[in-house]
Amino acid sequence: METKRKVMGRGLEQLFSNEVINFDAFERDIVNNTKVNDIVEIPLQEIRSNPYQPRKSFNEASLQELAESIKEYGVVQPIIVKKSIKGYELIAGERRKKASEMAGLEVIPAIIKDFDDQEMMEIALIENIQREDLNPIDEALAYQNIIELSHLTQDEFAKRFGKSRSHVTNMLGLLKLPNATKQLVESGTISMGHARALSKISDEVLVNQLSDRVLNESLSVRDLEHLIAVENLPKKNKVLRKESEQNIHYLIYEKVMREKIGTKVKIKEHKIEIPFDREKDLERILEILGIEISGD
Repeated sequence: METKRKVMGRGLEQLFSNEVINFDAFERDIVNNTKVNDIVEIPLQEIRSNPYQPRKSFNEASLQELAESIKEYGVVQPIIVKKSIKGYELIAGERRKKASEMAGLEVIPAIIKDFDDQEMMEIALIENIQREDLNPIDEALAYQNIIELSHLTQDEFAKRFGKSRSHVTNMLGLLKLPNATKQLVESGTISMGHARALSKISDEVLVNQLSDRVLNESLSVRDLEHLIAVENLPKKNKVLRKESEQNIHYLIYEKVMREKIGTKVKIKEHKIEIPFDREKDLERILEILGIEISGD
């Protein structure tokens, strides 16, 4: 492994050893530590996409703009590839490759590096999170994959990628949406704000029904949030009016607390319930709440 790290330079080791992950610095380090003579021209037809690429679609207008730039100035920064059994696998530079094909190029400047499958997955996910405008679902999947792959807590992930804890929690919540609603989010048919509100609902049938109403009635995010709050109230029961009004406040308090500590909170019967997965997660919650447990 030590020999392999020397081949890569500081590259991947530096990327993951830093407190904050920075893909631009990682790629710049590889380029700067590669001799000009080691940058080679590779036929585009011999390069296949990174099999771990999380992006399912690319903005055609953005690619066309990059293609026009490549026609005029060429590919300014080489892509990074690894040798495979047949040709090469792309490690970094998917947009440059696609735009070069659109520009009519037959070859592209490249740096050949030796990464294993896990490293290629990590690189692809990080590049997309920090560089590309992924749709919310692809971004959420990338978050989940890195968290699982690197064994990070959501809080650790948030700090390393410069995201807020609530943003990470909201993004991962999108993965619980039913497939029909996910497709609307992926295509941009409904907004991230709508998706975030819908992800709080456990009833998939209701989620899909509300998604349809967002489209058919042109509901704003605020309209949808109000509708969701109303749907959670007991129906037309005057005896329970006071309790219903209290429930509205509880929903608001639950939402504020959930965004604060990044964990689903339930308030009922004059009790606050805060579930946690493991001891480390409990320690994180206590730290956010400013509770210190001192040892003997």
